[in-house]
Amino acid sequence: MPMNLPNVLTLGRIALIPVFGLVFLLPVGWANVAAAGIFALAAVTDWLDGYLARRLGQTSAFGAFLDPVADKLMVAVALVALVAVNSSPLLAFPAAVIIGREIAVSALREWMAELGKRARVAVSSVGKVKTAAQMISIVMLLYADTLLGISMYGLGLALLYLAAALTLWSMALYLLAAWQVLVEGDRGSKA
Repeated sequence: MPMNLPNVLTLGRIALIPVFGLVFLLPVGWANVAAAGIFALAAVTDWLDGYLARRLGQTSAFGAFLDPVADKLMVAVALVALVAVNSSPLLAFPAAVIIGREIAVSALREWMAELGKRARVAVSSVGKVKTAAQMISIVMLLYADTLLGISMYGLGLALLYLAAALTLWSMALYLLAAWQVLVEGDRGSKA
């Protein structure tokens, strides 16, 4: 396991998860601002560790495994915490779509890797836009107050629906790529 700066940032993001959970549940007026700040810091490290790994030539199998795990854990914990505190179907629906998609696509990637076709389900540009939309929306939902007269919660919820739509779109792209592998495999086995 190479300990380089990108991997340290990823491990730091995982270490922030219980800190985030504790701060989010504190019965103090500033908890939402602090939780939003912690999540925003985690989101920035998500981008930064990948950028640094490529820029510094420090990519590793460990980092390639751990980075998406850290991302999915942080997002899932934040969405579950938000739904637990704000039990509204309007929030629960996109949260369930996003978490369900993450589980399904992770399983799909693992299966494709077993077939030696992991590159067919590599992260796409739609997936990157989806990740940005969901990270920004979660920060807004965590902040929950108004900013410059704009409801961050309302804007965050709208952006979360956009992220959920992009989530379904990117999942469809991954499933289509996997379907093509299945069809090619069936053709090869009949020959």
